[in-house]
Amino acid sequence: MIEARNLYKTYHVGESAVKALDDISLSISAGEFVAIMGASGSGKSTLLHILGFLDRSDKGSYKILGKGISELSDEQLAVLRNHLVGFVFQQFHLLRRVSALENAALPLVYGGKKGSREGAMEKLAVVGLEDRQSHYPNELSGGQQQRVAIARALVNDPKIIFADEPTGNLDTKSGKEIMKVLKDLNGQGKTIIMVTHDEEVASYAKRIIKMRDGKIISDEKGDKGVKEEKVEVDSSVVKMISETHSSLGKIELIDHIRQSFHAIFSNKVRSLLSMMGILFGVAAVIAMLALGEGAKQSLQQQLRSMGSNLLSVRGGSSKVRGIARSAGTVTRFTFDDTEAIRDLSSFVRRVSGTVRGSAQIIHKNKNWTSSVEGVSYDYGQMRSCIPEIGRWFTEADINGRAKVVILGMTVVEELFDRNNPVGEIVKINRINFKVIGVAPEKGSAGRHDQDDVVYIPVTTAMYRVLGKDYLDSIYVEAKDSESLEEAKTEIKRLIIKRHRLNPEEDDSFFIWDMSEIQQMLSSTTQTMSLLLGCIAAISLLVGGIGIMNIMLVSVTERTREIGLRKAIGARDSDIMAQFLIESVVMTFTGGIIGIVLGAGAAFALSTFAGWATNVTIFSVILATSFSVAVGIGFGLWPAKKASQLNPIEALRYE
Repeated sequence: MIEARNLYKTYHVGESAVKALDDISLSISAGEFVAIMGASGSGKSTLLHILGFLDRSDKGSYKILGKGISELSDEQLAVLRNHLVGFVFQQFHLLRRVSALENAALPLVYGGKKGSREGAMEKLAVVGLEDRQSHYPNELSGGQQQRVAIARALVNDPKIIFADEPTGNLDTKSGKEIMKVLKDLNGQGKTIIMVTHDEEVASYAKRIIKMRDGKIISDEKGDKGVKEEKVEVDSSVVKMISETHSSLGKIELIDHIRQSFHAIFSNKVRSLLSMMGILFGVAAVIAMLALGEGAKQSLQQQLRSMGSNLLSVRGGSSKVRGIARSAGTVTRFTFDDTEAIRDLSSFVRRVSGTVRGSAQIIHKNKNWTSSVEGVSYDYGQMRSCIPEIGRWFTEADINGRAKVVILGMTVVEELFDRNNPVGEIVKINRINFKVIGVAPEKGSAGRHDQDDVVYIPVTTAMYRVLGKDYLDSIYVEAKDSESLEEAKTEIKRLIIKRHRLNPEEDDSFFIWDMSEIQQMLSSTTQTMSLLLGCIAAISLLVGGIGIMNIMLVSVTERTREIGLRKAIGARDSDIMAQFLIESVVMTFTGGIIGIVLGAGAAFALSTFAGWATNVTIFSVILATSFSVAVGIGFGLWPAKKASQLNPIEALRYE
């Protein structure tokens, strides 16, 4: 079964070289019970590790069932450790936070086998621990822990069992019980290779090999020796050696996820502290994106209220606005101007002259000072002011100077407590007006409340309320965005001609292109949203660094566990997958909690601070995806570091 020829192994301690094995040759047949003895430092454990595929020799050849080990990759050796051999260690190496049953079932995980609990329960019954399967290692005696380790070694039905000082940490009674178990296993046909320094323990073996200074000094068979016979190699074993179990199967993936959750909940405080960075980062992303989206929607609502493809013609100079101007420097517009602009039908769709002022609005015992807008028929469509409750003005209302009014929502709140005012009578500067509609809500633009306004016919405003004989401004809607510049040029030329202005001195009026304002506001909002998102993303990165730090600490703390997992058949990819999944589970869980927290923060900002917020599906998907990406990105290095640990060095780690 085992054939080793001229094995050498040298360890380097600082500048010194220590020969652990020096030209070792031996053969072991199937069904033997071999004890390897020697003083500390004789090389017996090193030989056991090489025979058990945990280490490689520097020189020499080692064949198992006729297959050269030097030809096999680390992945193939891991498969052999999982299927062909089982290990029993002096230190037991049980996982502290899992039950005896889960410890015994561990090798089945890396074999991708179903029914792991049933197989583990069967092996625990073999070693007499069926009634202790739910107990944790700290609830078991030393002998019982070693029995669990033996059950773990047997769970994949190995051909060979390697035992490294199996009674070294046990009392005499427990030691005898363990040796009886090993003897019974040998009687069932298992090949047992045991390292010990105890003569009494070695007496259970059928063959005793003694070592000193890395050499075999004696190889004796006792009276209980078995005669060597040729073993017919099972074809499934040959296939198992030649092929690797290369894919991460469904069974392993599910178990890796389960063990990741177990590791997380076993260190609740540390895991919570790790997740807090991601949690608050995701919450910040959700809240900031909600603020940005809310601001965007609020802006879009305001832009809709401004109208599309809109030009605003106003008297005075845009260069000296806010400074007192002398008489004659402001162009006064008339209804004839609006009709002349309307005649530019190639470029213009709608035109509305407007006047504005302020007035006191009274209803019964309530009064409110608000803005008064005198508008034309087309104004409703141009500025998105058509009431959802009631109606807009008719041409007859405009021509007849009708005393009808449309109220903004703020005025409705102040005078009617948000009740339907349509049909009611209000006084505007002591003149009775009938309410015919409620204007759509537009929200605030800076300090200006766009809903604190009342609309009346422009003729009524000029001749009955405000006492003006001119228009304050003219709104012009171009046919499309391509016509804006031409319309602007033609309107400017028309006004200069009609009012006999000097083309070189056209400071008495100006034309605002509302689309430019829209683009500027949109660009500003996008920039702010991007800035808020970047700030939130930085907090996520900081959280990711915290995750990486904790995972690196976890790798250090669990070095011996990693060594054990490799010893029972875990491949590098298994270890890497487990730590990566653990990192992703933490970040994903933190991300989900962060989404809830961020949505709550957005709701609080909207409710108590009055800010416009909107949590979108996109922001939730983005934050979740980013948190998972952080888990993978920052968990990759610790996972890689864990997967590259040498199993022997990891098992010896203090």
